[in-house]
Amino acid sequence: MSCFLCNSSLGKKLVMSVTGCALVLFLLFHMSMNLVALISAEAYNAVCAFLGANWYAVVATVGLAALVVLHFVYALILTIDNYRARGKQRYAVTVNEPGVEWASKNMLLLGVIVVLGLLLHLCHFWSKMMFVELMGQHENALGLAPTDGAALIEYTFSNPINVVLYIVWLAALWLHLNHGVWSMFQTVGWANDIWYPRLKCAAKVVSTLVILGFAAVVVAFFVCSL
Repeated sequence: MSCFLCNSSLGKKLVMSVTGCALVLFLLFHMSMNLVALISAEAYNAVCAFLGANWYAVVATVGLAALVVLHFVYALILTIDNYRARGKQRYAVTVNEPGVEWASKNMLLLGVIVVLGLLLHLCHFWSKMMFVELMGQHENALGLAPTDGAALIEYTFSNPINVVLYIVWLAALWLHLNHGVWSMFQTVGWANDIWYPRLKCAAKVVSTLVILGFAAVVVAFFVCSL
């Protein structure tokens, strides 16, 4: 099995699909959690306190990091393999559609932007929340409690530079998800003439739902800070 996942093109794409599916599910959860901040700061902070640096949250964070690393490493491997086999054709698709041509050919570039945005997100939030708790401290560099996520969101998105950076990140993430979600199903053989348009529609719905949810929090807190 390990040889199949490491040496076979289909096996590598299967790893990409499974890790990608898990990451999409996490994004849906994280987006839903963030939307709570728009309803009630107290409720959002209660969620942050429930997660915090508890053992289950730490285990989940380590697992999530492993998924991101696996997904990105296999993306690099597949890109290199596809360059060698087909030049610049990075993803084999059963249906060529002009509307997805750029995203399908630039998934690695989009992935790099997504990872850079993730690092920025970790710097803005994780390092001032869970990491602070893991270090045994009761407040972060801003003087906020590590469970005061609402105040941290308010502080972060009062800066227009951060707002622009996050919107760019979310735009790249939308393109990445829009292609990646249906490509994930294509890998397991569902992208036939009947399912292709359905999967394309589902990919647009899921990716748009995720991005609009995250963007709503960014924009709402920025507007409130004006």
